[in-house]
Formats: sequence, C-alpha cells, structure tokens
Amino acid sequence: MAENPDRQGVNRALARLLDWPEIARSPQLARFLSYIVERQLAGEGQSIKAYAIAVDVFGRPSDFDPQADPIVRVQARRLRSLLDQYYRGPGADDEIQIQLPIGRYVPEFVTAERAISFEAATEAPDASSTAVAGEEDLTQAAKAPAPRGHVTVSWFVLLVLAVGAAALAYSLSTVDTRREQTVVASGALQPPRLRVMEFQNLTGDSSITPAISALAVELVTDFESLLIVDGSLGSRSGGEGTADFSLTGIVRGDPLSPQNYQVGAILIEVATNSIVWNWSMSVPRDQLTRRGGVDAISRELILLLGGTRGPLHDRARELLSQGSIEGRENFYLCGVLFSMYRTTGSVGLAERVRSCVSGLPESERDNGNVIAGLASLIAEGVGEGDNALLTLDDRLAEADELMDRAVLADPTSSFVWEQRARLDEMLGLHDIAESSYGTALQINPSNIDAMAAHARHLALIGRLDAATRAAQRAISSVPQTQIPDWYYCVPSMAALYEAEYRRALSYAERCASSDVELGSILALLAAQGTGDAGLVDRQLPRVLEVPSFRQAGILSRMRERATDLALIERIATGLRQAGVPESSLGSPY
Repeated sequence: MAENPDRQGVNRALARLLDWPEIARSPQLARFLSYIVERQLAGEGQSIKAYAIAVDVFGRPSDFDPQADPIVRVQARRLRSLLDQYYRGPGADDEIQIQLPIGRYVPEFVTAERAISFEAATEAPDASSTAVAGEEDLTQAAKAPAPRGHVTVSWFVLLVLAVGAAALAYSLSTVDTRREQTVVASGALQPPRLRVMEFQNLTGDSSITPAISALAVELVTDFESLLIVDGSLGSRSGGEGTADFSLTGIVRGDPLSPQNYQVGAILIEVATNSIVWNWSMSVPRDQLTRRGGVDAISRELILLLGGTRGPLHDRARELLSQGSIEGRENFYLCGVLFSMYRTTGSVGLAERVRSCVSGLPESERDNGNVIAGLASLIAEGVGEGDNALLTLDDRLAEADELMDRAVLADPTSSFVWEQRARLDEMLGLHDIAESSYGTALQINPSNIDAMAAHARHLALIGRLDAATRAAQRAISSVPQTQIPDWYYCVPSMAALYEAEYRRALSYAERCASSDVELGSILALLAAQGTGDAGLVDRQLPRVLEVPSFRQAGILSRMRERATDLALIERIATGLRQAGVPESSLGSPY
C-alpha cells in the first residue's frame, strides 16, 4: 500500500460499512469483510488466500478445492460491488476507504484524497459500478460494425470455464447456430467451455493498457460469477485443445467519434476457427479509466453472450428441440430446458423440465437451483401434474416450503433468489420481493430474466420510469427471436400511460400469452383507449376466463399483484366501463 491509515480509523471505517444495511443484511459478506480487514491490520496480508477465506469464513471443509468451488471469487466480486456503491453514496465523505482491488483478496486502506485519484489512475479499475451507472454508460453508446478479420492476441488469461452450467442460474435462455452436437461417452451433452483472452490495445495510448487488461479479468470474473453462484460444476483450466470457444477483442480509436474509443469482441469456435458472434460499442475515452467503467463494458458483454439465449448454448438448444433426451439428462440440459420454459411458458416444456429432473442423480436433485425451479413450476401452475387439483393458495404454500429449502441449499444462487422473488411477488409480499430481486441482481447483475421480472414488479408497485429502463435493457440484451413475451408487459404499461393505445395493445397481446392476468387486463384497457368497441368485445372474455380471477375476483387478485393505487383505480374504471358486474370485481364468480 502506498499509505497506512491508522488502525482506529480503519476500524471506524469497517464499523460504518458493517452498519450499512446493504452489507448488514448479508452475514456472509459482513464476515468476509471483517476477516480480510482484521487479517490485514494484524500484518497477515500474505496469508489472505482463497483457501483460508473459504474455510474460515464460508465454512468449507479442509479438503476445499478453489478450482472446483470458486465461492470466494464470487463473494469477492459482490463485496467489491457493494464497496463501490457505498463510497459512491453514503460513504463518499468517509475519511478512510476500504478497497478490494480486482484479482486480490487483500484489502487496501486509503484516504479520501487518494481514493479520488484512483478514479483517474490507469491501474485496473475497481470491478463495481452500480447497475444504474453501467446502464447509462451503455445505453448512450453508439453501436458500430464489429471487426471480422483475424485478430492476433497475447495470452493474458487462459481460463477454460464451464459456462453452460450458468443455464439454470442466470434464469437461463437460448439462440440457434450451425454447430454439431457434442456428446460425451455417457451420451449427455456437456456445458460449453470458453477461453477468455486479453483484449488488444490498438489506440496508441499505452496509459490505458492496464485498464484493457483489467477487462479480461472482469470477463473471467463475470463468467465465473454466472457459473458459481448459479450452481455451476466449477471452472477448469486447460490448454489449447480443451476450449470450445475463445473470446477476444480489441480497443481502438473510433473513426466516427474522435472523443470515443471503440471496443470490439469476437467469439471464435475453436474447432473450425470461425467467428460465430461479434459485437462492438463506442465508449467515451475516460470510461476505460473511470471507476467502474471496465465493469460496465464487461457487464454488457455478459448480458449479450453469457446466458443460454446466447451462441454458447446453441448445441444444447438444437439437441433439446429434436425431442426426448431420456437417458442423457444432466444438470446443464435441465437448466436449458427451464430457460426454454421461461421463454414460452408452455405446458409441454414445463413437463419436460420435470421429466429431466426426475432423470437426474439423487444428489443433483437436491441442488438449490433444481428445487427452486420445481417450486416455480408448482407456484405458476403450468403443467401441474400431481398438483392439478390444488387451489392457488395450496400451490403457493407448497412452493413456499420448497423455496425455503432451495435458499438454504444454495444461498448464493442468483437463480434461486430470482425464483424466491417471483414467489414473494405472487404471495403479495412486495417489500420482501424487492429485497429478493435485489439480492438476485446483486449476486449476478447479468441475470436478464431477473432484470425483466424485477422491471415488471417495479411497474406494478408504481415505479414505471425505472421499470421501463430495466425492461428495455433486458429486451435489448436478447436476440429478437428469443425475447420472452412477458418482457413486453412493462412496455405495454408504458405505452398505455403515454396514450399510445395501438402499441400498448400489441405489447399487451404478447404479454398475455405468458402473463394472462396482467396481459389480459392491459389489452382490455388498451382496446378501450382505441375507442374500438369490437376490440373491447374481443378482449373482455379473455379477462373473465382467467382462472385466478374466477377464484378470487378480478380486482382482489390484481390488488395482490399491484400496490400502485392509480393503476388499480384505472383497472377498476376500465372493468366497470366494459360492463363487468361489481360482484365479479371483488369476489369469486
């Protein structure tokens, strides 16, 4: 360290952080932070290693293998993000700041003056921009064609990651390509493996080279976060022949915007040495050196590439689209199936998820992600199987019990917390749902389904502006052919409030195919806005036939889902104008 603030000052800084609600609500992160600070103050910084943290803080056994269970890297990334959030906000004026550099577990204690200078320094930026700041940087960036030629790269990072197991955690998604299926001896398709390589600096400005190197580190960390927190099988290092894909790129001057740099990336299929995906974006020159700027670029890449709706998982999607995988079930394929269910909401895919899970070894069926996925299927009543005769309340109660088990089994899974949040929302526990969505996105900011589901919830509790930004972010991160219909619920609400009724109706029709409650209501209100009685007559029967509305009453059910009084009043007025009897608004019919 360049300086050594006094012990009492550091302890005061630590106490303030531990009292901050965002850290206080996570006992594991609080212990992690206390542990590394106390060891550093004791002069034992050299002994702060992943193994020691895993055993002493997270209770891992003495035979813990950091390569197979990278929980420490995941939690370190969460802690970095929270530290940055704190010092951007409530701790901005703190005399001493506690920082955790990228790729290390040894904290640094710096004065406020030095902390400010870090933001302009050329050392690797802290991996912790807030979600909102990252979105603003990226949504304002102009897109340009990506490079398609061969790019010579140095081997800065040679990590082969089992990224496919992110399928179940990242809320899971898909797309299509030309790859043939790769099947191991057992017949089960395995997760794809990715090699992340250093991006090359072609700007001529050597001062930003450390920041560009940090981008590769951030990508590795982000991909591993998807794996580890969402129940992966762990990362594996390997040589030239072990990766299925390699990801690399360049940073160069932007010929169209001299004040910007252009960041480009390509995904290469190793077996054929062909480019299967490419991307580029124009960013302000200072983004590569500002605090959190590199993290924002990394997050954009992960949003577009990391989930199962991206090109890394084409083989799995192709295999699953061909029919049954009986006898070849594994955790990865069950996760991709759940992703496909989340995309379409179909009964057939829900039953295929159940069938896949039943074919897993008993040990894998106890995985937190598996339990949470099954709990969601029960709560949502799609392809119910043995639960076909249960009432909504009974289904929710059974799902709640399972979801508690899932959280206990894997408390660091973004997927588990996303399903927990969805269930809390269905139970009408809106404050708790917000907290659960926050946890899911804190663990994995690139969980697109959690982002979209959170956006829908924000809209229902009266925060439509924030909801619209998040929903558009989610929609823009998924290939057009793979966007789930329920992503359009928030755009429908936004268009409705802007009196763009035809657009609102178009979006509501899509929303209703997956979220029949909200979508059918929005479609009716939009039809009324057009003044077309025929459209109203077409939409009203769908509202009246929603099973949950028939069981509880239309307004009674919507009051469980929404706390925005203005929205509820608008729904009530619209239903009355459409001729719905008052008795059907608040009671079963």
